[in-house]
Amino acid sequence: MDATAVTDTGTGTGTGPAASTAPAADRDRTDLTLLVVEDDPAGALAVPELLDAAGAGGTRVRIRTARNLTEAERLLTDDVHCVLVDLALPVPRTASDEDPLAPLRHILRLAPRHAVLALAPSADAELAAEAVRVGAQDHLFREELDGRLLSRAIRYAVERKRNDAAKVKLAESRLRAQENARLERGLLPTPLLDGSDLRFAASYRPGRSRALLGGDFYDVVRTPDGTVHAMIGDVCGHGPDEAALGVELRIAWRALTFAGLCGDELLSTLQQVLEHERESEEIFATLCTVDIAPDGRRAGLCLAGHPAPLVAQRGGSARLLPYEDGGPALGLLPRARWPRRQVELGGAWSLLLYTDGLIEGRTAGPGSPRLGQDGMVDMINRQLAGGLRGETLLEAAMAEARALNGGELTDDVALLALERDRARG
Repeated sequence: MDATAVTDTGTGTGTGPAASTAPAADRDRTDLTLLVVEDDPAGALAVPELLDAAGAGGTRVRIRTARNLTEAERLLTDDVHCVLVDLALPVPRTASDEDPLAPLRHILRLAPRHAVLALAPSADAELAAEAVRVGAQDHLFREELDGRLLSRAIRYAVERKRNDAAKVKLAESRLRAQENARLERGLLPTPLLDGSDLRFAASYRPGRSRALLGGDFYDVVRTPDGTVHAMIGDVCGHGPDEAALGVELRIAWRALTFAGLCGDELLSTLQQVLEHERESEEIFATLCTVDIAPDGRRAGLCLAGHPAPLVAQRGGSARLLPYEDGGPALGLLPRARWPRRQVELGGAWSLLLYTDGLIEGRTAGPGSPRLGQDGMVDMINRQLAGGLRGETLLEAAMAEARALNGGELTDDVALLALERDRARG
């Protein structure tokens, strides 16, 4: 493809019939603007004539000319695609007199997003090559310059610059994604169960794409008296703001638990944290807390608008723990109360805590009934009958729920399992 020159007078607007009559969409697709920065009093470098000689068809190149770097800075607007800089320009006053590439470096600082071509005499081949090493897309020799070569060099330089910019954006995007992943991964909890005979497993899947963290949160810790405390919760919504609030609530729960709070006192304090940290009064969070006695045979259960956990004795079927005495979700009622209910676990058992993203999935694809708690109990019992335990059980439950739903679950899902084997205790 050859190029046709349209001369610009230096005011930033193209002149001539080609610039004025072509539709805007065509100009955006085919026109290129070249800023020529050269000190040539004799006029030996006639760029418009060179481009005209390259042929009348194809890409139009609009020309702007600047005789010095000060004028170039004024004419270097966003619609310029390429800059042709003469390396013979006078060195800027702020640069070292010993740097022959000072004019080029000045242009590169002024035009970090523009393609740049360096113009040098053929006797300075080494200087021209150095110009490319410091940032120019290509170099041209004044004595060998013709219209076809200049036309091709302009187009190639613009495409190289676009390609380089795309690579930079892609690299920056990957770095941001990696940083976000490290940050979100660091915000997931590390269970503190040293000294406990309980086995722990968790599975977590955020509802938003390309994320590691959603509005669901969980944690497990063992306090000095030997009690194991487990918690799972769900902030309404599953965006980054909800994820941040979930992390705040989890950290607050851990701190309050180690401070000795439990049951209604702990949940009341967490509600105060939620009320202070949420962006609007419509934001609420559901929560389930379980504190397992040091002997592992009984536990206290508190529910704040959250579905009840499952328990299965070794060799038996899973069942829902009692949930009739639960309280409202955190953030709904200012003076709510959350009774703590004592439940018997037995000697060897499995306890499964989950968020509603699991039970709100469909049973046979879009439009079918939701899985619900009863469907979840049946699903877990089938998997227990198959000998699944711990992490394997959680992954199987997540996979089957997605398969029944006919695709990915739309809400965040968190699953947490604690198991006690009587032989280990």
